[in-house]
Amino acid sequence: MTHSKMRCTYIFLLILGAVCLYLSVCNLTPFKEEPFIFKKESGNFLQLPEIDCRQNPPFLVLLVTSSHRQETARMAIRQTWGREMVIKGKRIKTFFLLGVTAKEQEMTLVTLEGQQYGDIIQKDFVDVYVNLTLKTMMGIEWVHRFCPQAAFVMKTDSDMFVNVYYLTELLLKKNRTTRFFTGFLKMNDFPIRKKFNKWFVSKYEYPWDKYPPFCSGTGYVFSSDVASQVYYVSESVPFIKLEDVFVGLCLEKLNIKLEELHSEQTFFPGGLRFSTCRFKRIVTCHFIKPPEMLTYWQALESSAAEKCPVF
Repeated sequence: MTHSKMRCTYIFLLILGAVCLYLSVCNLTPFKEEPFIFKKESGNFLQLPEIDCRQNPPFLVLLVTSSHRQETARMAIRQTWGREMVIKGKRIKTFFLLGVTAKEQEMTLVTLEGQQYGDIIQKDFVDVYVNLTLKTMMGIEWVHRFCPQAAFVMKTDSDMFVNVYYLTELLLKKNRTTRFFTGFLKMNDFPIRKKFNKWFVSKYEYPWDKYPPFCSGTGYVFSSDVASQVYYVSESVPFIKLEDVFVGLCLEKLNIKLEELHSEQTFFPGGLRFSTCRFKRIVTCHFIKPPEMLTYWQALESSAAEKCPVF
């Protein structure tokens, strides 16, 4: 009888010890710390573009997220929609956003490329997908610090086709200069909880069941005052690796509402089959490779004077 009691006591103490150990480990694990907060002053600029926005400020600045191995895409953009242009009397400028890599040769080539073209903005964070928010915030910081005189800013990606002619036309018609944010509106998106999905977000990183309204990161446009407002509020917003959601969280805190640019869809994050007349009436199209970009742009420019049927 005594032996049985001792055995039960031993098992009870063993279970109690295991529970205490579990709770102790849970409290010590780094994943239970306070959520990471973006710091405005994080990182140092390694490259800055050759532009003085106080002199002849651009109407539209395009910020293109890129990586070291995407030189071909950058060259295609420079030859097409990303070259410096004046549209309807408005100056358009394009810059590429990059971080750093451990490969010395790639770093050297990007440094030389920046010196040659003067269109690279670079900081010393590691250039990986999970740092896309850092890359986007670097571009927003650059606008805030070096080019607040621009009227509008667009953030887009290096596999996008951007019809800057139609975008400029629509922005002039919209005639909005403050607290304006537009793109492909995502008003009812939910976090993806499947661990092996590219856009997986854990409950710890984002505990809520629904995202705030945000615009697809493939291409969104905003008045330049929004850059400074997002830059200032970003430190009070919990960090999330999905840059478009992070910007959406900042906009929610600023009470800036998303707006449609046009009554018809003009942003196509899912891609679109090319036709000259169709692409004359869009702003962005996703999944465009460099050779296609060159072909589509040439077709668009060569048919500028041609009339298209009204759908």
